[in-house]
Amino acid sequence: MRHEPQPAKYTPDTRIEAVADFLADPVAAARFPLATLRFRNDRWDKAVGLASLSDEDWVRHFGRFDPLPDNLPQPLALRYHGHQFRVYNPEIGDGRGFLFAQMRDGGGRLLDLGTKGSGTTPYSRTADGRLTLKGGVREILATEMLEALGVNTSKTFSIIETGEALERGDEPSPTRSAVMVRLSHGHIRIGSFQRLMALDEKDHLERLVDYCLTTYPGPPPPEDAPGRDEPAIRLMHQVTERMADLAASYMVAGFVHGVLNTDNMNISGESFDYGPWRWLRQWDPGFTAAYFDHSGLYAFGRQPEAIRWNLGQFAIALRPLVEAQPLIAALERFGPLYHHAMARRFCWRLGVKSRGLEADAGVIEAAEKTMRERRTGPDDFFFRHRGGRDAQRGLVEALEGYEPLDSSHDFWSEGAPESMLIDEVESLWSAIDERDDWAPLHDKVARIRRMGQALGEPPAPPAHAS
Repeated sequence: MRHEPQPAKYTPDTRIEAVADFLADPVAAARFPLATLRFRNDRWDKAVGLASLSDEDWVRHFGRFDPLPDNLPQPLALRYHGHQFRVYNPEIGDGRGFLFAQMRDGGGRLLDLGTKGSGTTPYSRTADGRLTLKGGVREILATEMLEALGVNTSKTFSIIETGEALERGDEPSPTRSAVMVRLSHGHIRIGSFQRLMALDEKDHLERLVDYCLTTYPGPPPPEDAPGRDEPAIRLMHQVTERMADLAASYMVAGFVHGVLNTDNMNISGESFDYGPWRWLRQWDPGFTAAYFDHSGLYAFGRQPEAIRWNLGQFAIALRPLVEAQPLIAALERFGPLYHHAMARRFCWRLGVKSRGLEADAGVIEAAEKTMRERRTGPDDFFFRHRGGRDAQRGLVEALEGYEPLDSSHDFWSEGAPESMLIDEVESLWSAIDERDDWAPLHDKVARIRRMGQALGEPPAPPAHAS
């Protein structure tokens, strides 16, 4: 059974202020014509001590952005650079969002409340700083599904409709507007480090490394790792472990993020910022999510490669602080760590106990072959073969000797898996857009969470303090 987020008292901790002088700019939220609450996360509000807020107070804080008690007095737009489809861009930063608040959960972990669609900032360029309501709905669906499938993801905390008519070139316009708040384990990106390296701000780079090691603590590097006592090397090892697990979790989920740029890579290893995402209809390594990804750079099967490339840029950003060889040694751990994470996560979703990397690799190979031959996707495969049931041909042989995990939940005896294919996403949005009917969305969220309960507690993300 999966553990629910545990209730905690509200514990503000604005640690970001220690580095805000070089990392962020104070900004103000837009003033919206309306503020209609459409979604509040009734699982995670309790984990940061905000479950007692009335809907009126919720809208005041997350639609009007009145500061939370003893928290940040003014929102902060974070500064960063980044590689966007491997082209370096120094003209980015928080262009339609900001960091609104920080607080501790019951386990002492520091969490951020950050926004999307909250108005223009110094980094908006020619954009309007807004979010479509459809984009907010899609973010709910992405984060809920990923969380259920064990991915270390941000949580959609709040969606408030804001009463503006937005013009967009890639969807029917005018369209409805919203402001979103996400709950995240930090918003420090690889691009945050790239900016400091590009501007030759070595002292600030050192301070950011120290901030990250303290704020997102993790285990030390392996005993034989060169330079393991250097702060930058310790951070490089931790981020490598986290990113390898993130890459594996996408693959096991059958998820395509779509825009794996370095400014979308959180050094805590948490997935966030969902734009043109998709889930696989059938096992297809070449499937892309973004219509503008003409070369397939971020295709499903290339996601591990893309994340490793981003880690290489992180290593380059740390070069002003340390020699190259220890950074390369940390980066070279990505491949083995990824394969171990794939084995661990694949067996968990299949509902069998791991038997070690070599045996598990055989199961993964047989599973991929089954999906290719049957033209099916991960959702159907993992549901049909939960605990090794209904295996045929090579999959039977690969699963010989595997012990099933608990599959007693009623979910596993039902007729079909829970999925998140684009047809259903569009149908859920149509109910809202055409009839203002939110019931199908809330029903879908409930079903996704039920699937998460059936899957049980997922593998813990690595390289975090226990």
